Amino acid sequence: MKQTLLIFVSILITHISCGQELALLKISNDSSYFVTEDNKPFFWLGGTAWELIHRLDREQVDQYLTDRANKGFTVIQTVILAELDGLNTPNAYGEKPLLNNNPTKLNDQYFKHVDYVLNKANELGLYIALLPSWGDKFNKKWGAGPEIFNPENATVYGELIARRYLNYNNLIWILGGDRALENENHYKIIRAMAEGIREVDNKHLMSFHPVGGKKATDFLNDHWLDFDMFQSGHSRTAREYSYVTDSRKSSAMRPIINGEARYENIPDRFWEEKSHGWLDDADVRISAYWSVIAGAAGYTYGCNDIWQMYDISKIPIINARTDWQAALQLPGSSQMGYMRYIFEKLPWQKMNLNQNLVLNSNPEDESYILCAIDSDKQVVVAYSPIGNPIKIDLSKIDSNRINAYWFNPRSGRTKYIGDFETIKPQEFKPWASGWGSDFLLILTAESYKINFSDLNK
Repeated sequence: MKQTLLIFVSILITHISCGQELALLKISNDSSYFVTEDNKPFFWLGGTAWELIHRLDREQVDQYLTDRANKGFTVIQTVILAELDGLNTPNAYGEKPLLNNNPTKLNDQYFKHVDYVLNKANELGLYIALLPSWGDKFNKKWGAGPEIFNPENATVYGELIARRYLNYNNLIWILGGDRALENENHYKIIRAMAEGIREVDNKHLMSFHPVGGKKATDFLNDHWLDFDMFQSGHSRTAREYSYVTDSRKSSAMRPIINGEARYENIPDRFWEEKSHGWLDDADVRISAYWSVIAGAAGYTYGCNDIWQMYDISKIPIINARTDWQAALQLPGSSQMGYMRYIFEKLPWQKMNLNQNLVLNSNPEDESYILCAIDSDKQVVVAYSPIGNPIKIDLSKIDSNRINAYWFNPRSGRTKYIGDFETIKPQEFKPWASGWGSDFLLILTAESYKINFSDLNK
């Protein structure tokens, strides 16, 4: 009996370690979004945890991943060869990732911790968007480096990690790591790493995380690039929707993700000498709603304290000021969960940006109202970043009457406004305005039913 039990436990552990509970992800038939193997829509709600593997022990990994899973996140972005001296400063267990900083010689003890992160994420229903290396390992720039990659060892490294993680369903590969490709050697290294992975692994999606202000497709249009990713950056002046609309103009249609946007609790435009104050949860919401309504397949939330897993014993990067465990409770992360839940109540994968529906003055500044309608013309959403009134052309909705709702992005609650005829435009005015007073207007055809009750509990 004991031997039978041990065999059963062994099989169970193997099953868990291979990530079999979660479905593999793939690209939708229209090449715009992600779906699971059985074609169920998948909303990418990412969390930025670049130093998760490098700095946290397993108890802390559990704390972070559990918090994000409980808040509705679906993807965690992290790095094997991390940014903050990830080659020469050991992890929480005293292990470095490579032997003698040789990409062809993996330290198994370090990678057992990477295994643990993937397994725990799988247990919690989370996918890991895994960067094989931060970009300073091939293009040092302002980073710690050292530059260790060449095309030959990048290929081998790609093969090694692809083989190790081939049977984990909850995996997405992200190459790059906040660096531009500036010369032929950089291109060769990234392409060699991608080819090394693809030599072993053709089942996991792959993309590229670019430097700030750029999209992956500004550098690459390779066959292995399954989806586009952009870094709109840490600025209140960013126009996140523009990256999506630009990507959608490409002849090679791909889903697009905002992989690094305005971080909560970071100095606005920190690279400038002039102070612009701090980015907050309102910045996070605007960045997210602009991205998704424009047509992104999802959004990745970030917080300055959390990406670096800052605590008071560490040297703060970019003026980190709140220990990461306390920063878990900053409002922006919970509000991202509300965003996911409301869009999943709507036909979000069928929504198309349509600014012609907005009839009132709509300057392209921080107040810019973004509007979309679904392909069946049953649902319209319009987002007002600072609570300005929204005047909508209702005639484009395929119904004689519509129902109107306000969704509060701060609380995740909805309020019924009333029903209206579609023969004339209608102006909808939120009950508050100014910075932090953003609202999502939802209009549905009279016969289109949405159950908002569970959101309002």
